[in-house]
Amino acid sequence: MDTTVHLPGLTLKNPIIPASGTFGYGLEFARYGDLRRLGAICVKGLSRSPRQGNPTPRIAETPCGMLNSIGLQNVGIEEFLEKKLPFLPAEVPIIANLYAQSAEEFAQLTSQVATAPRIAAVEINVSCPNVRQGGVQFGQDPAALAEVTAAVVAHAAGKPVIVKLSPNVTDITVMARTAQDAGATMLSLINTITGMAVDIRTRTPRLATGTGGLSGPAIKPIALRMVHAVAKAVSIPVIGIGGISTAEDVLEFLLVGAHAVQVGTASFTRPDRVFTLVDEVTALAESLGLSSWEEFRGTLKEAGQ
Repeated sequence: MDTTVHLPGLTLKNPIIPASGTFGYGLEFARYGDLRRLGAICVKGLSRSPRQGNPTPRIAETPCGMLNSIGLQNVGIEEFLEKKLPFLPAEVPIIANLYAQSAEEFAQLTSQVATAPRIAAVEINVSCPNVRQGGVQFGQDPAALAEVTAAVVAHAAGKPVIVKLSPNVTDITVMARTAQDAGATMLSLINTITGMAVDIRTRTPRLATGTGGLSGPAIKPIALRMVHAVAKAVSIPVIGIGGISTAEDVLEFLLVGAHAVQVGTASFTRPDRVFTLVDEVTALAESLGLSSWEEFRGTLKEAGQ
């Protein structure tokens, strides 16, 4: 079957992308599989200056998932461009995930990565629940989201701009249409859902920050619902995220309208999972008689049909 995924300004070998924040800068997972086989690599969120992140403990296991409050720890944009990016394989598109605290800072970051020939697309993080400034506040305010998206698009040098949406909103389709109207090329969703875990013996939160982002299989039904709603609400491509760990999960997201998927928490339990999924999802699609993703994507029979 033809496993290619055609997106505006971006062509993927297949629909499997490691999610930002779960795959390091890509190099850390090279021992577990061939990075060149992936559809793309979305690297750990990057800021203008290095960030230490939040205090520990900042990961807590939960039933069917995990909570994290990493706080966007990263080496900073300059070190990434100088010491990480050159060692990633040229055969796979690299998506730079960006975090900033203002529209102006997002614009400056975008200008830096847009001039790097190895960067294929930019994903802007307007939905991180684990930082005190910026983060999810952009993804909950339509006016702020529009301002940030427009600023990034204006400085992206024509490269695709993916807006990563927060599920922590009343109506995610409103935010999706806002990002589309502001010039976004694509949308990715969902980011983590704000949650909490506590220890009854110490009577303290299990995360140093109190709350964190819930990810893993527990959020998949919510993610599917939101991807389905957004795919019907906008005309730009959607990348599905949330609890994907099997080939069946991947096809479910494509069925409700996603063009590709990002795999996150599954890499914590099996570091080779994104690599094995490439073969497994192709084999499953072929067993269903598919010759391309296009003939399957968005073909869900709506309730009552």
